[in-house]
Amino acid sequence: MNLFATCKGVCVPLALCMAVLLAFVVSCSTLPRIVPDMARAPSAPVQLDGVHGPLSAERSKAILERLEPTGAETDIFDVHLAIEESIVGSPLTEGNKVDLLQDGPTTYQSMIKAVEAARDHINMETYILDDDEVGQRFATALIARQRQGVQVNLIRDSVGTLKTSSAFFSQLTDAGVKVLEYNPVNPVTAKAGWDVNQRDHRKLLIVDGRIAFLGGINISSVYSGSSFNSYSKTRPNGDLPWRDTDLRIEGPVVAELQKLFIGTWATQKGEPLAARHYFPPPERKGTEVVRAIGSSPNEPFSLIYATLISALRSAQSEIWLTNAYFIPDPQLLAALKEAAARGVDVKLVLPSSTDSWLVFHAGRAYYSELLKANVKLYERKDALLHVKTAVIDGVWSTVGSTNLDWRSFLHNDEVNVVVLGAGFGKKMQAAFLADLAKSNEIKMEKWQSRSLGVKAKEQMARLWEYWL
Repeated sequence: MNLFATCKGVCVPLALCMAVLLAFVVSCSTLPRIVPDMARAPSAPVQLDGVHGPLSAERSKAILERLEPTGAETDIFDVHLAIEESIVGSPLTEGNKVDLLQDGPTTYQSMIKAVEAARDHINMETYILDDDEVGQRFATALIARQRQGVQVNLIRDSVGTLKTSSAFFSQLTDAGVKVLEYNPVNPVTAKAGWDVNQRDHRKLLIVDGRIAFLGGINISSVYSGSSFNSYSKTRPNGDLPWRDTDLRIEGPVVAELQKLFIGTWATQKGEPLAARHYFPPPERKGTEVVRAIGSSPNEPFSLIYATLISALRSAQSEIWLTNAYFIPDPQLLAALKEAAARGVDVKLVLPSSTDSWLVFHAGRAYYSELLKANVKLYERKDALLHVKTAVIDGVWSTVGSTNLDWRSFLHNDEVNVVVLGAGFGKKMQAAFLADLAKSNEIKMEKWQSRSLGVKAKEQMARLWEYWL
């Protein structure tokens, strides 16, 4: 989601609109310049963190060798491993179990099941939490656990929940749930300073410090239908089903995600969290090597952006990106074009319809330049695409809340994970190909024949790209 899309249809006082616009103008920031050799191999052996802390160099080497694609004649895996080591931040952790979840019904079912099984605490962070059937389902589950002695802590973005009634949150707080409003639209209630342009776009659910969910899905009934069933092309009201991707994770990396939640709570000056076992002894749950990456406009630059640009520049065989809001900055645009020029198979699956026409047309303004560079573009049909994923060279995968636009990289709190290895990479490739099969390819000849009216919309929308 983005700020302009979310405010659609909401009555906002003129004074507030002017204040928001002023905040946009005065809070301009810039993207980091990623040097080309950032992903060079580290001089020291790569070290992983396990359930009992850092592993030995020998153990780390054995795990990483197992993750390399068998029969590969290139150093693809080593290159992407070097990328993760070159970006300072949270550690690479092994021993994780990662399940790929697609679409609302499947994701919500897994999330509710975990909530209902909670025994100590539930930490939830979301951009949108609607007061509808799905929102009430989550509220009921959270309240039930709170009344059973499980501490529930909720961070909700102020803009993202602008349309949600105060009564909805009152029922939570009345039951003992701790609710923190991120960067309140009303400056009188802001505890950590007022900057309405900075938004919490993370979607994160942590249960008992042992299970985590993250990805692109918000809590809303727009996700109530599947985007893959042939009978779900449209709903009774004419709306398209929403298509999204999330992860369910168990293992040591959950502690890194927990740190991000607690850090946001502290930065936003929430009341002290109730004493709970937020960091239980880590347990080995699987074989995946995972890194959690959080980004915030309060930091010097986006770690997610730096990691992605480095991964794109190091790609050797394929770059497959699926993203809901695509407005590339010059560096991202150059990385995609340069990869295609060196023979990398660069494919992007993007929306054919959207909840924000400004973002939609601003991104389409770059189609001609990308097509000329041999980047292949596809638009997902029969669904409103909200996915934010990438798989590069079949060994570097990321899923999270980050869109490929200026807002995600500069103005939002976001969270992604990177999963290294060919095993999970195959699952990501299969998911990408499933979306590709339901997409229309954009061909240069047909694209150039689009109407002058469409071209005018693209140029007008592009003027706003920094703030979208």
